[in-house]
Amino acid sequence: MDVVSASAESPVTYPANTVPEALLVLADGTVLRGFAFGAFGTSIGEVIFNTGMTGYQEVMTDPSYNGQLITFTYPELGNTGVNSDDKEADVPQIRGVIAREISPCHSNWRSEEDLETWLKKHGVVGIRGIDTRALVRHLREVGAMNGAISNDGTSASNLLAKVKKAPSMEGLNLAETVSTNSPYTWKALTHTFFDQRLQNPPQRPYRVVAIDFGIKRAILERLVAHGCEMTILPAYSTLDMIMAYEPEGIFLSNGPGDPATVISGITLAKELIKKGNLPIFGICMGHQILGLAFGGKTFKLSYGHRGLNHPCGRPGQVEITSQNHGFAIQADSLPNNEVEVTHLNLNDRTVAAFSHRSLPIFGVQYHPEASPGPHDADHHFGRFVSMMRRRRI
Repeated sequence: MDVVSASAESPVTYPANTVPEALLVLADGTVLRGFAFGAFGTSIGEVIFNTGMTGYQEVMTDPSYNGQLITFTYPELGNTGVNSDDKEADVPQIRGVIAREISPCHSNWRSEEDLETWLKKHGVVGIRGIDTRALVRHLREVGAMNGAISNDGTSASNLLAKVKKAPSMEGLNLAETVSTNSPYTWKALTHTFFDQRLQNPPQRPYRVVAIDFGIKRAILERLVAHGCEMTILPAYSTLDMIMAYEPEGIFLSNGPGDPATVISGITLAKELIKKGNLPIFGICMGHQILGLAFGGKTFKLSYGHRGLNHPCGRPGQVEITSQNHGFAIQADSLPNNEVEVTHLNLNDRTVAAFSHRSLPIFGVQYHPEASPGPHDADHHFGRFVSMMRRRRI
C-alpha cells in the first residue's frame, strides 16, 4: 500500500496549514498522512476496522476494543455528538480513532458534548482525512496489525520502530485490565424504549452473577429488563466467591484480548460446568472461554468481525447480528458428544453459537444486546431466563 496524503483525497474541513499533521504507521511499513484531532501525543495498538453506520460512542466505550486503534468505515463521525446515556463504560476504551472526516458541528436533542472535545478530555488520539476505504482494503488483504497514530512530530521511522516492539494481540490478556476490581450490583434499565422491562417480569428476580471480562452496560441493562438481579464480580473470581451469592445463573461477559490467555476464567468455567444444573450463558469472550473450558481451541481471525450486519443462523433461521471480536472457536475442536454448534456466521462459517447437549449451558459469539445494531438476537436473553425458570420448578 502506498503512502496516502490527506491533501491528495478530497478537500478537508479546515486549511491544512491550521491543523497539525498526524501520521498513521502500520507494522508492515505503510504510512498514511492525515490531520490531527482529539488528544495530543502518540498511541500504539492493533489497527482494526468497524463497518457500522451508527453507534460510534458505544463502540469507542466498549471494553472489548481496549488496546485497539479503530478505523470507522462510515465516512463522517461526530455529527450527533456524545451523551451520557450511550456509553458502555465510564470512559473511552479505544487507544485511537481513524476517520475519513470529523463533523465540525454536532446536532442531536440528546447531545451533551462534541466528539473531539470528549476525546481530548479522555486522552484519545485521532487521525482524520485519510482514505479509510483504502486502509480497510489493505487490512482485509494482509490482516489486522499493530500501528501507531501520532501528532506530536515523531518521525515515521521512529514510530515504526516502536510499533514493531509492541506486543501482538495474540497472546495478550487484557480482560483482567478492564475488569472491575470489586463486586457491585446493577439494577438500571436503559432510557431507550426497546430496552425497557418486559411486560411480564418474574415475581422474584433471578439472581445472576456476571463475571466481568470487559462487560458492556447494555448487556447488564438487557438482563435486568428480562428479570435478572445482577451482581458483577471481577475476572479473577473463584468458585467460592461466586457461590457465596447463591446464584441461579452465571453470565460470562465479553472482553478484549486473546481468550486463551484468560486462564483464571477458563479454570473457573470448568468448575462451574461441573455444577451440572447451574445455567451458564456466555457472550463473545465469555462464549470463547466456555468453548475453551469444554476442551476446544480458539484462533485469531485475519481481520475480525466488527459491525452491525453480520448474518448468523441455522437452517431456516437467520439473524442479522452485531459483532466485535478478533478471535473465534475452532469448530472441530469442540467435543461433539457434549457440545452442539447451533449457529454459524454465514459469511465465513465460523462458530457463532453453541450449546451443551444436556446441561443448561450455551454461548453466543455475537452481541444479542445489539448496542448499537439490530434486535434479531434478543431472544437469547429469554432463553437464559427460561433455563433459570425451569431450575426453580
